[in-house]
Amino acid sequence: MERNNFFNDLQAKISQAIENSPAKDLEKNVKAMLNQGFSKLDLVTREEFDIQSQVLAKTRAKLEALEARVAELEARLGK
Repeated sequence: MERNNFFNDLQAKISQAIENSPAKDLEKNVKAMLNQGFSKLDLVTREEFDIQSQVLAKTRAKLEALEARVAELEARLGK
């Protein structure tokens, strides 16, 4: 338990030191630069990607069902 307190205190002191140092400003600037760079890359979010993957899966299932139906109708006409 005493060990956990030591690490918690150490973490709190490090966090406080970073908050009061130029490192925090550097972190903000790096994040802003990365966001600006990523926005130029025309990337999509994971959520948008997952939604489009679901739409594609549904579309593929409908296409397969339609192909099966067409094959069935063609088989009937061929008889």
